[in-house]
Amino acid sequence: MNPQNNSNNNNRGPRRDDRPQSDGFEQVLQIRRVSKKTQGGSNVSFSALVVTGDKKGKVGLGLAKAPNVADAIKKAIRLSNRDLVQVPLVNGTIPYETISKYGASKVLFRPAPKGTGIIAGSSIRAVLEASGITDIVCKALGSNNKTTNARATFKALKQVESLAKKYKLLKELKVKA
Repeated sequence: MNPQNNSNNNNRGPRRDDRPQSDGFEQVLQIRRVSKKTQGGSNVSFSALVVTGDKKGKVGLGLAKAPNVADAIKKAIRLSNRDLVQVPLVNGTIPYETISKYGASKVLFRPAPKGTGIIAGSSIRAVLEASGITDIVCKALGSNNKTTNARATFKALKQVESLAKKYKLLKELKVKA
């Protein structure tokens, strides 16, 4: 029996192999079933936390809600590709030590020598892998929540990006002076 001729397959949507493949890295960190109480009962939806990156320094984080899992993931990927951070990589690590806080989560990043690897926990590791960092030492303090840890990591990478821009600007000013 040919699956294309079956009348039950008409409204199922595209197959997995028919979807366009993106050139970057995408990883779903968390999917949660959430519900909202309404006058008519409860509305069930799903939230998805997704990290995207090119493993060459660009990384994005997206959190989205939708009535089904597939739509929530697509929406989170779209949101994560909107807000990308360009992480300055120096020999596979970050150039500066940084501490970042988001909600109850606090993360500490330290540059590491080549060959150390990524020493980090679950969602922090996923964000760092997507950014292309290969050697770093991290410590998550305060919370085990994947969402807040991922957001604190993203905030720390933004801090590293802005520090790199400041130091680059200062170097240019010193050279001119």
